[in-house]
Amino acid sequence: MSTLTETPTDHAGIPPVLKTTFTLEEIHQLLPHRYPFALVDRIIDYVPGKMATGIKNVTFNEPHFQGHFPNRPIMPGVMIVEAMAQVGGVVLTQMAGKVESGLFMFAGIDKVRFRRPVVPGDQLVMTVELLSVKGRRFGKMQGRAEVDGQLACEGELMFALVD
Repeated sequence: MSTLTETPTDHAGIPPVLKTTFTLEEIHQLLPHRYPFALVDRIIDYVPGKMATGIKNVTFNEPHFQGHFPNRPIMPGVMIVEAMAQVGGVVLTQMAGKVESGLFMFAGIDKVRFRRPVVPGDQLVMTVELLSVKGRRFGKMQGRAEVDGQLACEGELMFALVD
Protein backbone atom coordinates (compact mmCIF):
# COMPACT_ATOMS: atom_id res chain seq x y z
CA MET A 1 0.00 0.00 0.00
CA SER A 2 1.41 3.35 -0.98
CA THR A 3 0.38 6.89 -0.24
CA LEU A 4 0.22 9.12 -3.29
CA THR A 5 1.15 12.79 -3.04
CA GLU A 6 1.75 15.50 -5.56
CA THR A 7 5.29 16.89 -5.52
CA PRO A 8 5.42 20.69 -5.68
CA THR A 9 7.60 22.25 -8.37
CA ASP A 10 9.30 24.45 -5.74
CA HIS A 11 11.46 22.17 -3.57
CA ALA A 12 12.35 24.92 -1.07
CA GLY A 13 11.24 22.94 1.98
CA ILE A 14 7.55 23.01 1.08
CA PRO A 15 5.85 19.75 2.15
CA PRO A 16 4.14 17.67 -0.56
CA VAL A 17 0.49 18.41 -1.23
CA LEU A 18 -2.02 15.58 -0.73
CA LYS A 19 -3.87 14.61 -3.87
CA THR A 20 -7.59 15.26 -4.25
CA THR A 21 -8.03 13.36 -7.53
CA PHE A 22 -6.64 10.06 -8.81
CA THR A 23 -6.30 8.73 -12.37
CA LEU A 24 -6.97 5.11 -13.30
CA GLU A 25 -3.22 4.43 -13.26
CA GLU A 26 -2.91 5.88 -9.75
CA ILE A 27 -5.89 3.83 -8.55
CA HIS A 28 -4.13 0.71 -9.85
CA GLN A 29 -1.13 1.61 -7.68
CA LEU A 30 -3.41 1.59 -4.63
CA LEU A 31 -5.86 -1.28 -5.23
CA PRO A 32 -5.18 -4.87 -6.30
CA HIS A 33 -8.25 -5.09 -8.61
CA ARG A 34 -7.69 -5.54 -12.35
CA TYR A 35 -9.91 -6.07 -15.38
CA PRO A 36 -12.63 -7.24 -15.39
CA PHE A 37 -13.03 -6.41 -11.69
CA ALA A 38 -11.45 -2.95 -11.55
CA LEU A 39 -14.64 -0.91 -11.23
CA VAL A 40 -13.43 2.66 -10.61
CA ASP A 41 -12.22 4.75 -13.55
CA ARG A 42 -11.27 7.92 -11.65
CA ILE A 43 -11.43 9.55 -8.23
CA ILE A 44 -12.79 13.06 -8.76
CA ASP A 45 -12.81 14.20 -5.13
CA TYR A 46 -10.89 12.97 -2.10
CA VAL A 47 -10.71 14.26 1.47
CA PRO A 48 -7.95 12.43 3.40
CA GLY A 49 -9.30 10.09 6.07
CA LYS A 50 -12.89 11.10 5.40
CA MET A 51 -14.36 10.44 1.96
CA ALA A 52 -13.86 9.94 -1.76
CA THR A 53 -16.01 10.32 -4.85
CA GLY A 54 -15.26 8.09 -7.81
CA ILE A 55 -16.73 7.47 -11.22
CA LYS A 56 -17.37 4.35 -13.25
CA ASN A 57 -18.24 4.71 -16.90
CA VAL A 58 -20.60 1.82 -17.58
CA THR A 59 -20.04 0.31 -21.04
CA PHE A 60 -21.87 -2.37 -22.99
CA ASN A 61 -18.71 -4.46 -23.52
CA GLU A 62 -18.40 -5.40 -19.83
CA PRO A 63 -18.61 -9.20 -19.44
CA HIS A 64 -21.56 -9.31 -17.01
CA PHE A 65 -23.89 -7.72 -19.56
CA GLN A 66 -23.80 -10.86 -21.73
CA GLY A 67 -26.03 -12.67 -19.26
CA HIS A 68 -27.48 -9.91 -17.03
CA PHE A 69 -29.81 -9.63 -18.89
CA PRO A 70 -29.94 -10.56 -22.59
CA ASN A 71 -31.84 -7.85 -24.50
CA ARG A 72 -31.99 -5.67 -21.35
CA PRO A 73 -28.49 -5.13 -19.90
CA ILE A 74 -28.53 -4.02 -16.25
CA MET A 75 -25.44 -3.70 -14.06
CA PRO A 76 -25.70 -6.31 -11.28
CA GLY A 77 -26.31 -4.80 -7.85
CA VAL A 78 -23.36 -6.68 -6.38
CA MET A 79 -21.10 -4.97 -8.93
CA ILE A 80 -22.43 -1.55 -7.89
CA VAL A 81 -21.74 -2.37 -4.24
CA GLU A 82 -18.25 -3.64 -5.12
CA ALA A 83 -17.56 -0.43 -7.07
CA MET A 84 -18.53 1.63 -4.01
CA ALA A 85 -16.24 -0.55 -1.88
CA GLN A 86 -13.34 0.09 -4.26
CA VAL A 87 -13.86 3.83 -3.88
CA GLY A 88 -13.75 3.24 -0.11
CA GLY A 89 -10.55 1.25 -0.63
CA VAL A 90 -8.85 4.38 -1.94
CA VAL A 91 -9.74 6.17 1.31
CA LEU A 92 -8.35 3.28 3.37
CA THR A 93 -5.08 2.96 1.46
CA GLN A 94 -4.31 6.63 2.10
CA MET A 95 -4.73 6.42 5.89
CA ALA A 96 -1.15 5.55 6.83
CA GLY A 97 -0.86 5.29 10.61
CA LYS A 98 -4.61 5.13 11.21
CA VAL A 99 -5.15 1.67 9.72
CA GLU A 100 -2.72 -1.19 9.31
CA SER A 101 -1.32 -2.05 5.89
CA GLY A 102 -2.67 -5.05 4.05
CA LEU A 103 -5.66 -6.34 2.15
CA PHE A 104 -9.08 -5.15 3.28
CA MET A 105 -12.11 -7.25 2.43
CA PHE A 106 -15.83 -7.07 3.04
CA ALA A 107 -16.86 -7.99 6.58
CA GLY A 108 -20.49 -7.07 6.01
CA ILE A 109 -22.97 -5.10 4.00
CA ASP A 110 -25.97 -3.51 5.74
CA LYS A 111 -28.97 -1.43 4.73
CA VAL A 112 -28.22 -1.69 1.00
CA ARG A 113 -31.02 -0.51 -1.23
CA PHE A 114 -31.20 -0.30 -5.01
CA ARG A 115 -33.27 2.61 -6.30
CA ARG A 116 -32.82 2.60 -10.08
CA PRO A 117 -31.17 0.37 -12.68
CA VAL A 118 -27.70 1.18 -13.96
CA VAL A 119 -27.31 0.49 -17.69
CA PRO A 120 -24.64 0.82 -20.38
CA GLY A 121 -23.99 4.47 -21.17
CA ASP A 122 -24.52 5.58 -17.57
CA GLN A 123 -21.83 7.25 -15.51
CA LEU A 124 -22.00 5.92 -11.95
CA VAL A 125 -20.88 8.54 -9.42
CA MET A 126 -20.05 6.95 -6.07
CA THR A 127 -19.41 8.80 -2.83
CA VAL A 128 -18.10 6.82 0.11
CA GLU A 129 -17.69 8.34 3.58
CA LEU A 130 -15.69 6.75 6.38
CA LEU A 131 -17.89 6.41 9.47
CA SER A 132 -15.57 4.62 11.89
CA VAL A 133 -12.36 2.60 12.30
CA LYS A 134 -11.92 0.17 15.19
CA GLY A 135 -8.65 -1.34 16.29
CA ARG A 136 -6.96 -0.20 13.06
CA ARG A 137 -8.32 -3.41 11.46
CA PHE A 138 -12.11 -2.96 11.15
CA GLY A 139 -14.31 -0.18 9.96
CA LYS A 140 -17.55 1.04 8.47
CA MET A 141 -18.34 3.29 5.52
CA GLN A 142 -21.50 4.80 4.06
CA GLY A 143 -21.74 4.50 0.29
CA ARG A 144 -24.00 6.24 -2.20
CA ALA A 145 -24.10 5.70 -5.98
CA GLU A 146 -25.91 8.05 -8.35
CA VAL A 147 -26.59 8.34 -12.07
CA ASP A 148 -27.49 11.78 -13.43
CA GLY A 149 -28.12 12.99 -9.88
CA GLN A 150 -30.59 10.16 -9.18
CA LEU A 151 -29.88 7.71 -6.36
CA ALA A 152 -29.09 4.25 -7.75
CA CYS A 153 -27.78 2.49 -4.62
CA GLU A 154 -26.87 3.24 -1.02
CA GLY A 155 -25.75 1.27 2.00
CA GLU A 156 -23.24 0.61 4.77
CA LEU A 157 -20.06 -1.28 3.96
CA MET A 158 -18.01 -2.97 6.68
CA PHE A 159 -14.41 -4.00 6.12
CA ALA A 160 -11.77 -6.07 7.89
CA LEU A 161 -8.04 -6.40 7.39
CA VAL A 162 -7.18 -9.99 6.37
CA ASP A 163 -3.49 -9.63 5.57
